[in-house]
Amino acid sequence: MLFGGIKMTWVYLIVAGIFEVVWATSMKLSNGFVNIFWDMITLLGMFLSFYFLVIATKHLPISIAYPVWTGIGAAGSIAAGVFLFRDQISGITWLFIVLLLVGIVGIKITSGH
Repeated sequence: MLFGGIKMTWVYLIVAGIFEVVWATSMKLSNGFVNIFWDMITLLGMFLSFYFLVIATKHLPISIAYPVWTGIGAAGSIAAGVFLFRDQISGITWLFIVLLLVGIVGIKITSGH
């Protein structure tokens, strides 16, 4: 199965990472689980994130899938924090974010999957 030249397994993994960002962001917006709307979005995001990760790990080794999933979640959560919550990130931190993204791409390129 290919989707624009990318195996669907990788699409599922990327979707899982995006839903990780969704649940992390909505958890912040839930204000400590006191806002029922954001609480439900958080739980739905968690479920979908894990669901797509499970699908991806049917065909990808966990040693590849898990670091990519957490890397997408980490980088996406940083972006959400900066753009939605006005988090301040230092220049050196941005350097490490870029290195994180390079690592994710490197894992994909070298994984052979």
